[in-house]
Amino acid sequence: MSELKILILLTFLSLSVFVQAQKFDEVQLANEYFTKGEKEKALTMYEDLSRQMVNIPLIHNNYFHLLLEMEKYDDAQKYLRGLTKRFPNNIYYKLDEGLVYKSQGNEEKADKHFRQIINDIKNDNYLVQSVSNYFVNKQFTSLAAETLQQARKSMHNENLYALELANVYRLANEKDKMVEEYLKYVTQNPANLSYVKNTLQNLLSDPEELESLENILYKKIQDEPDSQIYGELLIWVNLQQKNFYGAFIQARAIDKRMKAEGSRSMNIGNIALDNNDYETAIKIFSYIIKTYPNTYNYLLARMYLIKAYEKKVKNTYPVDKEEIKILIKDYDIFVREMGINRNTLEALRNKALLHAFYLNQKDSAISILKSVIENPKATSELRSQSKLDLGDIYILTGEYWESTLLYSQVEKSNKNEPLGYEAKLKNAKLSYYKGNFQLAQEHLDILKQATTREIANDAMALSILIKDNVGLDTTETAMKKYAAIELMLYQNQIDSALLAIKQLRKEFNRHSLSDELLWLEADIYKKMGDFEESIRLLKKIFNEYDYDILSDDAYFTIGDIYERQLNDKEKAMEVYRDFLTRYPGSVYVAEARKRYRQLRGDFNM
Repeated sequence: MSELKILILLTFLSLSVFVQAQKFDEVQLANEYFTKGEKEKALTMYEDLSRQMVNIPLIHNNYFHLLLEMEKYDDAQKYLRGLTKRFPNNIYYKLDEGLVYKSQGNEEKADKHFRQIINDIKNDNYLVQSVSNYFVNKQFTSLAAETLQQARKSMHNENLYALELANVYRLANEKDKMVEEYLKYVTQNPANLSYVKNTLQNLLSDPEELESLENILYKKIQDEPDSQIYGELLIWVNLQQKNFYGAFIQARAIDKRMKAEGSRSMNIGNIALDNNDYETAIKIFSYIIKTYPNTYNYLLARMYLIKAYEKKVKNTYPVDKEEIKILIKDYDIFVREMGINRNTLEALRNKALLHAFYLNQKDSAISILKSVIENPKATSELRSQSKLDLGDIYILTGEYWESTLLYSQVEKSNKNEPLGYEAKLKNAKLSYYKGNFQLAQEHLDILKQATTREIANDAMALSILIKDNVGLDTTETAMKKYAAIELMLYQNQIDSALLAIKQLRKEFNRHSLSDELLWLEADIYKKMGDFEESIRLLKKIFNEYDYDILSDDAYFTIGDIYERQLNDKEKAMEVYRDFLTRYPGSVYVAEARKRYRQLRGDFNM
């Protein structure tokens, strides 16, 4: 190639680049006018730029929007006809024609136009999704759903586009239809069960929506009794409602089908126990013991059954010491039959705490815990837990230095672990009991960031108690006396604590601790079995301190007393029903609703 030809080519290329750059600058300027609301200037430039097809992708959305906004419908149709003629396979320009009709107020013509497009593309997967997304972006959710439904029908596959339809119905707030599509999706894609659970957990916030999902799943299981997916989802929805027995029914069926030796049932039993539904836990562990002998779950169920009975005994007031002695014998039998292993060492730990806190046999408890700590079969976690228990018992004996030493050991050996945070919390409480609020607060400020929610919440609650009541009393006198009362209660010095409460209420009758003192006193009378006096004091809290943080605690506790201590189901239902109306934002709402439904008979199966 001659030098002249090369020069001409380079000149041509340079001019082309220059023209393109100039056009790009014009597009930017037009878009800037559009953004600023200078419509006439923007429109003039867009009209000029639209004469060259290369500019269309850069200006179409703004230009078309501007034509509709300025009600230049004829110009918009002329513009789109030109594009459709030039690009007959571009579905978006055809869809935009329907948008012109809709903007003109011609709904009938727009619907006819859109439905023709839906019919034309129903067998093309790419176009189906493109058209559906277009309708979603324009917030035409009914047309988006119709697009997907027509394609599903045409392709003779009722499960096609399930996830896409679920998302459309979610945007349209059609929850039941959304749920149906998520169920179709997950039955075709079982590996995504966790994704569906998480999605439904975020979207179904109202109790009525969870009940609706529950009813849908029961119908599905009746039609497909062998479906594991529906069973797993029904377990999940029952757990969301705290219906642990309902979850167990499904877990039991899946365990049988999968020959899982009661693993799912065991898990539900532990969840029920953690949530203080010890009656259900007792039923579940008893079932596992009977149904799966000679299995590992049998061994665990034996131990957890005793723990469930233990929780029941501890929460039936006044606590019967004879029942505590029976529990200790049950633990002894369990250890004797099973020998020393990780699980029986855990049983010994539980037994030690019964000796210490319920029978006042502190020396026996200390001896047992030391033997667990020294046993080579004990895991490092069990040793740390036992050290924390030993520290607790040394508080009972007044050996506070021994307590803090043990707590600090556990904290050091379990840094950034739940047990380490628990140890720090115990050290904070010990400082609090002794009236050293500044040191307690230093621990608590760190614990507010703890990864364990329960520990972080406990730290926050104690921190607020200290700040709220120390700031108003520079001498800290009332707060120190209150902390000393809490220590008396921990050490089971009930009579001394009651006397101190009455004296403190009299001495500081207008202090911000007044409701806290009422709460402590009510709790003491509840544990002594004087439920009438406990209820009287609890009513005083929500009547006199209706907007206080303890108001909902007091109201819920009254329901709990009627239900679990007095066995007055009607009265308990009345309290729980009123609670849901009176305290809709309380942390006890889910539990109150579950108990109300349970007492009403919703969970009887």
